[in-house]
Amino acid sequence: MLYIANHHYTLGIDFGTSGARAVVIDCTGVTQAEAKYAVTDDAFTQVITWENTLFNLIEQIPPRLRQQIDAIAIDGTSSTVLLCNATGTPVAPPLMYNDARGVTVLEQLKAIAPPNHTVLSATSSLAKLLWLSQQPTFADAKYFLHQADWLAFLLHGKLGISDYHNALKLGYDVEHFCYPAWLTKLAIAPLLPQILAPGTPVAEVTPEVATRFNLRRDCYVCAGTTDSIAAFLASGATSPGEAVTSLGSTMVLKLLSHTRVENSQYGIYSHRLGDLWLTGGASNTGGAVLQQFFSNAELQQLSLQIDPQQVSPFDYYPLLQPGDRFPVNDPHLLPRLEPRPDNSVEFLHGILESIARIECQGYQLLQQLGATSLIHIYTAGGGAVNTSWTAIRQRYFDLPIVASKDTEAAYGSALLAMRSINSNRN
Repeated sequence: MLYIANHHYTLGIDFGTSGARAVVIDCTGVTQAEAKYAVTDDAFTQVITWENTLFNLIEQIPPRLRQQIDAIAIDGTSSTVLLCNATGTPVAPPLMYNDARGVTVLEQLKAIAPPNHTVLSATSSLAKLLWLSQQPTFADAKYFLHQADWLAFLLHGKLGISDYHNALKLGYDVEHFCYPAWLTKLAIAPLLPQILAPGTPVAEVTPEVATRFNLRRDCYVCAGTTDSIAAFLASGATSPGEAVTSLGSTMVLKLLSHTRVENSQYGIYSHRLGDLWLTGGASNTGGAVLQQFFSNAELQQLSLQIDPQQVSPFDYYPLLQPGDRFPVNDPHLLPRLEPRPDNSVEFLHGILESIARIECQGYQLLQQLGATSLIHIYTAGGGAVNTSWTAIRQRYFDLPIVASKDTEAAYGSALLAMRSINSNRN
């Protein structure tokens, strides 16, 4: 029987694309403490930086709260991976989420995996593992871990454990909770981690960690998740038909569905979220296009001058460079930002209107492919604070559009740990 102490705080730690954050919440979901640690892109490719960042974040939490933390969950960037020896020491530098050197083994991977499988990408975890298996350092490797797995190991001391969110792009079958036969017969199979449900308590923190950071000895470290799913959990969306639109540099749509939707043609795949499926896609349109033409101050000032109830006459497809895959799958799709009016307010209005139109098309596509009907949209990212943009988007959807409850992925990881603790109490 797993023993969970009857206290009320959990710690979520987020290792995202732009640094790391930590959030402590109480049993009602109220944030009690936050910590941030900025890291340069180059430094984040080194595991010593990961370790220093993790420990720095924990040290920033007030000591009185640290003593009351029941559980910890960590999220990391999807497909950021590394090889370790029997003691957990990396045998080579980690490969980051956007590292595409796996392109050299794609043909080999196509001969192994089923057609249109999620792993058939140059940046997938499995592509990286295959590439690593052909390097000299592979002979010293015993474990293949994702970023969140290795960070959790630093706290609980257990190797070879991952979660099925991180493992999706490793080829794990999240529908049947096993590695498929085509994967287990490969020579790399002995290095594959054991897979648990995200949030599952793995082990207590080690005595050394408990002493160093003044943590409870019975504080559990849970199986983690990816940064994007942690951000979804933070939004407040919990019911089928609820979705999150992330309006950042690009636009990412995630819809919680009763049914699983997979369509590699559009870059659509589904993560398991308990008994439900989190399906979605990403468009190359988004905030990066806005920043090409407007400063942040200009965006704020000009947005206030837009009449969001007036439909813009401009039909753009805002892209930085040719190509999109969702909801339009065309690698050669040209950016369309003409005609450009002399009036900057009208130009911005046209761009915001067009991105809203693309968002609507994206959700229509997900539903056409079988996802649960959309009932509610939460908004995350920088675009969530633009009230004019929200009003424009509202014209395209006959349903509520609100800002996410919390925009920090670390908050989502803290919720994941809290739900795990609560389920083990019941």
